[in-house]
Amino acid sequence: MTVTTNYAVTGMSCQHCVDSVTAEVGKLAGVEQVQVDLSAGTVSVTSAEAVSLDDVRAAVDEAGFDLADPPIVGEG
Repeated sequence: MTVTTNYAVTGMSCQHCVDSVTAEVGKLAGVEQVQVDLSAGTVSVTSAEAVSLDDVRAAVDEAGFDLADPPIVGEG
């Protein structure tokens, strides 16, 4: 089973931001793909199983950004 969840992230403004978020979220166990839409301020995470919100929040924080409120903007 593959799960895709879209998160709203605040503060991203450039390619370096995209690269940082992609790298940190991509380190999470089970994550298969990370796609960042800079203009929309969203991060799409595809994983083998659902990734905990706390883990995603910690990875985004490590990259220097914050999840918006509400953090999840859609699931696919």
